[in-house]
Amino acid sequence: MGDRWHVEVDRSLCIGSAQCVHHAPTAFHLDPARQSHPLTPSTDANEQILEAAETCPVEAILITLLDTGEPVFPPEE
Repeated sequence: MGDRWHVEVDRSLCIGSAQCVHHAPTAFHLDPARQSHPLTPSTDANEQILEAAETCPVEAILITLLDTGEPVFPPEE
């Protein structure tokens, strides 16, 4: 059994580039204000979601391990 993730978007950072929707259309949507929202905040680890987080120009997508809260993305420096 794989990791489970908690996915959130920091809407104070989100600029509505829609890169997340482009890379993971089944995981994110933009609201009428062009702010991103995860469709399912608790999800199985998923390469598309990680790619969406990595390509977000302002790193507004935060991924943590559901069980421990340990950061997946962005990585701790």
